[in-house]
Amino acid sequence: MIMKKVNSYVVGSLCFLISGFFLSACSENNGDGMGNSSMNVHMTDAPGPYDEVNVDVKGLEVHSDVNGWQTIPLNNPGVYDLLKLTNGLDTLLGSVTVPSGTISQFRLTLGPNNTVKVNGTVFDLTTPSGQQSGIKIQVHENLLPGITYDFTLDFDAGKSIVHTGNDRYILKPVIRAVTAANNGIISGQLNPVMVAQVQAISNTGDTTGTYSDSTGAFQVIGLPAGTYQVDILPPSPYSDTTFSGVNVVNGQITPMGALNIQ
Repeated sequence: MIMKKVNSYVVGSLCFLISGFFLSACSENNGDGMGNSSMNVHMTDAPGPYDEVNVDVKGLEVHSDVNGWQTIPLNNPGVYDLLKLTNGLDTLLGSVTVPSGTISQFRLTLGPNNTVKVNGTVFDLTTPSGQQSGIKIQVHENLLPGITYDFTLDFDAGKSIVHTGNDRYILKPVIRAVTAANNGIISGQLNPVMVAQVQAISNTGDTTGTYSDSTGAFQVIGLPAGTYQVDILPPSPYSDTTFSGVNVVNGQITPMGALNIQ
């Protein structure tokens, strides 16, 4: 059987860069039968104000209404620096074939080797004991037979790290599962180059945030179609800047170009 290919959101993949859309010419992972679907799971990061954020990825599972929890074999279990997976870059965690139907959650299991580097100094990231059994990420997607889906786990480093003082940092992961069929992207470049907080606010008041990277570039991903206000919250001595009327289309990037910050 020939599988159809549906690209859900593959941040920064080579085929995405070439096409500019979420339709891919990459090789396909074929399902085994009419009742199966294939999925690829990627990980990316919304940047945060750190030098490095290293997370120890040990396991990944998906929950379906057909057969419960199923393991997704990891391509490279181990430590990932999330800040190398920002603004259009991602990594493929693993792929699996599952029975078609509704999937409700992913479960990501982290090991003990989690660290954060702040101003050149590395600190251990303590993980609360309640997360030892895995971090559950809501997804709720209906998978059709004979189709390959791509999912991206968007790990928000800026919101996931809590500084409790006395050089102690706690990792409380904030992760979204993003699919292209129901989401778009806003991108831009800050001028002058700076690391600044960026917020996209929908006309219903929902806020999705990220940070620009060390080159001033940013991408806000996982945005439902609609019109957004984009707020740039830069460090001193620059002033907060608002851009209105930014339109987002599902499955596409809305480029804002160079944004001058005074």
